[in-house]
Amino acid sequence: MAEHLEPLEKDQQFFSALLAASVEALDRLLADDFLLIDVMGGSEIAKGALLEVIASGQLKFDAIEPADRRVRMYQTTAVITGRTRMHGRFGAEPFTASSRYTHVYVEQQGQWRLVAAQGTQVSPEPEPSVS
Repeated sequence: MAEHLEPLEKDQQFFSALLAASVEALDRLLADDFLLIDVMGGSEIAKGALLEVIASGQLKFDAIEPADRRVRMYQTTAVITGRTRMHGRFGAEPFTASSRYTHVYVEQQGQWRLVAAQGTQVSPEPEPSVS
């Protein structure tokens, strides 16, 4: 079970780096050939393009709440699935998204790197009701 912890820690670092708009941290976490499939429109976004949009401030996250994360290990590959609720803005437009996601991490030169991220927009999970 301990081998699951490092990829989960890297996944949390990824979300934290997005929130902090830390291009340096994202650059360290993402593999050179990283590819993101955008949760809002399904477009492919390479590492350089993601770093550029974060650095410019065009994409800003105010909150990212991951939940229900699960890790499956395959030697030097970790597949993490979970849910997120995100709030932020793209340019002047605010956005809110709830998604299911898959992140694929590969161990490269002793470091876990995120090589692929896919998000699928879903209906928000209902808030627990208080009776």
